[in-house]
Amino acid sequence: MRPAPENSARGRAGSRGGLCLSRPAPGVDYLPVFLRLHSRPVVVVGGGAVALRKVNWLRKAGARVSVVAPSLHPQLAQQAARGELTHLAAPFAPSHLAEAAAVVAATADRATNSAVSLAAHERNLPVNVVDDAALSSFIFPAIIDRSPILVAVSSAGNAPVLARRIRAQIEALLPERLGELARFLGARRAAIARTLGALARRAFWERLVAGPVASAVLRGDEAAAERALAREVLTSQAAGARGSGGSAPGEVYLIGAGPGDADLLTLRALQLLQQADVILYDRLVGAGVLERARRDAECIFVGKGSGEHGEQQRINELLVSLARAGKRVARLKGGDPLVFGRGGEELEALATHDIACTVVPGITAALGAAAAAALPLTHRRLATSVTLVTGHQLDAPLPDWRFFADPRHTVVFYMAVAQLAGIVARLRAAGAAASHPAALIERATLPQQRIVRGSLANIAALAAEQRIEPPALLIVGDVAAFAAGAVPDGLSASLAAAAALA
Repeated sequence: MRPAPENSARGRAGSRGGLCLSRPAPGVDYLPVFLRLHSRPVVVVGGGAVALRKVNWLRKAGARVSVVAPSLHPQLAQQAARGELTHLAAPFAPSHLAEAAAVVAATADRATNSAVSLAAHERNLPVNVVDDAALSSFIFPAIIDRSPILVAVSSAGNAPVLARRIRAQIEALLPERLGELARFLGARRAAIARTLGALARRAFWERLVAGPVASAVLRGDEAAAERALAREVLTSQAAGARGSGGSAPGEVYLIGAGPGDADLLTLRALQLLQQADVILYDRLVGAGVLERARRDAECIFVGKGSGEHGEQQRINELLVSLARAGKRVARLKGGDPLVFGRGGEELEALATHDIACTVVPGITAALGAAAAAALPLTHRRLATSVTLVTGHQLDAPLPDWRFFADPRHTVVFYMAVAQLAGIVARLRAAGAAASHPAALIERATLPQQRIVRGSLANIAALAAEQRIEPPALLIVGDVAAFAAGAVPDGLSASLAAAAALA
């Protein structure tokens, strides 16, 4: 505990504690406030594109907008024609502000803007002159709209571009359905106040906004949110009866980490990584991705090697035990959790124990590798279908392999390096030509990425020669020879014929 500063105010014996003040806080140029304008008259002077942006925000806030301008932007004219605003086709006059609650000047003429500002100040009306802080008594901030949640960012007019950049960075952290969560909680405040005592309510609400209830609302599953809410209420009531804090239920986030590059994480993945207490990650999740997680989160490596069949059961048990202990657990998997990631098995284990789970898709390795190598998996002239196959399962019947051997059908083999010779042999046995294009992409999207192109005749030898190692994908089919803007050598006969007819 820090000692109070010597110049702090000392309370009298028996008096209640107050604020401990040392020196005044630095001043601010503007006081951030939110102005309720529903059904209030607001005057906008100017009828161009800038005025349109201001009018749209004012109308969104429910204001009754009048636009003073000789002519209007086409969209403003359409709004006026629909009766959504009033158009006063005249030069500005101070009398236009007679009933206004607020004023915006958005013309390109400084003299007009100055006249609007003067008239507003004489009437003690809040006024904004666009891009002129000196003439304004209020400014429009950069706004993040998750109504009823609103976040405003301002540079006090000094650096609007910087304010917009900060807004974009904050916006990336806020889920799109945040407003729905606020409405869900607000609709239940009165009922919770009747159900729980004052001391229990704060901890209850804190658990709700960072637990299974919030996760369910944010993914659009209100029924699951209601079930989770009922469990939270029962937990709080039981804890109150015991006189303890209780153990709130935890949850699991099944997150796809993408193909490797941390910048390819989805916004939702970033949001949940920032609130997870524990992260279970596999060997395909790089350090760059883990760097995006909450700093104090516990990271547990649960990567499986080839042949470790019992390891998945241990992971399932760990997920269940951590969630039962009230933890928010992120299960972080390379690529997409439901594409060769055994995410389905983990979903089954969690459902068996009635543990809430949110699935966040990731860019699966096939899509990431193809994009990184500029190989289209489908192309109007080259391929009309694509199949994702695990290289560990080579015992499919021959008819399936005849389908895979069609050069106009793209096949992406995951975990292919160790089985490369067997894959090539099966494709050749199914009728694929020796010239059938093939490409290996190692460590896709990462700085160490390597691409080896060839055909079924030489791809295994090229891989051995260049010492290609996992993780790597094998893409076969005519698209594997694709080069934008050029017809590459070694195309299959079908591709050459298609190119000749194009």
